[in-house]
Amino acid sequence: MPTASPRHLRLSAFALGAASVTLLAGCSTAGSSESDGVQVVATTTQVADFTREVAGESAEVTGLLEPGQSAHSFDPSAAQLLALGSADALVVNGAGLESWIDDAVAASGFDGVLIDASTGIELEATDDEHAADDHADEASDDHAEDEHADEATGDHAEDEHADGNPHIWTDPVLAERMVANIAEGLETVPGIDADAIGENAADYTARLDALDAWIDENIATVPVEDRLLVTNHDAFTYFLHAYDITFVGSVIPSFDDNAEPSAAEIDALVERIAETGVRAVFSEASISPKAAETIADEAGVAVYSGEDALYGDSLGQPGSDGETYLGSQVHNVELILESWGVEPSALPAVLGG
Repeated sequence: MPTASPRHLRLSAFALGAASVTLLAGCSTAGSSESDGVQVVATTTQVADFTREVAGESAEVTGLLEPGQSAHSFDPSAAQLLALGSADALVVNGAGLESWIDDAVAASGFDGVLIDASTGIELEATDDEHAADDHADEASDDHAEDEHADEATGDHAEDEHADGNPHIWTDPVLAERMVANIAEGLETVPGIDADAIGENAADYTARLDALDAWIDENIATVPVEDRLLVTNHDAFTYFLHAYDITFVGSVIPSFDDNAEPSAAEIDALVERIAETGVRAVFSEASISPKAAETIADEAGVAVYSGEDALYGDSLGQPGSDGETYLGSQVHNVELILESWGVEPSALPAVLGG
């Protein structure tokens, strides 16, 4: 018997989910699937947090992903598809992060307002895309006489950059853009209090402004050549560029946290750590710390894991430092500064200082 392809299995799973949604809907009593007020579904933990801050009391916000869950390999349950199908609005991170979202929308029958928080944000290329560009440049040099080959290379490069690195929320200034997109989208949802949305968005943006200023003030105390970072995976590109931090490397050589490093890649990272003088390797709260701990041990540097891990792809559990976006950013920056031997300044009052 032939083995089903991963693509076939994935589509079959969504088909089963859709069937389950239909059965659940059929078993519901009249009005049991309806809630008073506007219902909004958000995908990632960060997007859900932004949406709750903006919506306030104007809507009930349901997050699809739980703290610690990766958006890269998420499969919504039948109950989640049911919630999505009855939602008035869906807020997504966008930028190609939720590769499963089109199937989920189709399976759930969602027909509300779709809000893409990444609208208007220019994406950075991933490491894989940089490598593809280098390869394309070499091929173009070798075959400059072949105009058709040049055209094909250009088309391929455009396809490769269709998505880019989706971790846009790591830069608080881009988080402000995401919040503005969410507010603009929510204001169009029937039945919502648009004035309240605008006020909430303005208040939260002021806190993001304060966060950005606090981070910039503290990181500016460290010489640029000493701003070095090694993380679990390539999830902090926008944060690094915002504050002029050098990315020495990642344990997982990809922006997808499901990838695995090879022995050669581990050896290369250990060598870079020794060459640059990096003092620490940071694990992430949503990823196993084992590889990071191994590399730190081989390199003879500190490792930040457990409660001291960074919050990257996901926010933290309720009660943790990373329960909210603002809290997760403060947590991350304080630990990074500590690894550089810097005591952070007090937080501004608007951030709880």
